[in-house]
Amino acid sequence: MTDHPHQSSTVRLFVALAPPDDAKDELAAALQPAYEKYSHLRWNRIEDWHITLAFLGELPVATVPLLRPALARLAADHPSPGLRLNGGGHFDERLLWSGIEGELAGLHRLADEVRDTARACGIAFQERPLRPHLTLARAKRGQETDILSASAGLADFTGRTWQAERLHLVGSNIGRGPGVIRYRDIEAWRFAGES
Repeated sequence: MTDHPHQSSTVRLFVALAPPDDAKDELAAALQPAYEKYSHLRWNRIEDWHITLAFLGELPVATVPLLRPALARLAADHPSPGLRLNGGGHFDERLLWSGIEGELAGLHRLADEVRDTARACGIAFQERPLRPHLTLARAKRGQETDILSASAGLADFTGRTWQAERLHLVGSNIGRGPGVIRYRDIEAWRFAGES
């Protein structure tokens, strides 16, 4: 990634896993009634769905080349956890999510190793406990009951088990604006055992 004068010299970075397309399609089908009933919520684009392992925050673009080789080595040495999307919930009645089930001990180990790797690269970031989830939508004030209702609609959802294929380094524009949050894959590395 090159830094041109018209581009920002910082990027908001996180390391994440992404469900495969068929697992996302299963969840999107279960969400169809909520999409129709609560179209005014700020729904994340399906192609942006991810499970954050470490949120590194707003960092200089020069951080990216430091992280690339270290994350590549970590992925190459790490087995991929078997996971599935399961049920729904909310944070503070403002953020709708789907839960994550499966090899959670392996997921927590992977998140710990990602965070250790970032620290070893000299990156200081705010430590947040891992609460595995996939963010689906955000609500404005006054829409909390819609989030609660959409969450209840996912209570019985259980997706199929899948293996995360890659470890993703992602940049986002998350923050101040009222628009949809956009994410872009900076790079992704295959896990051990994935061909």
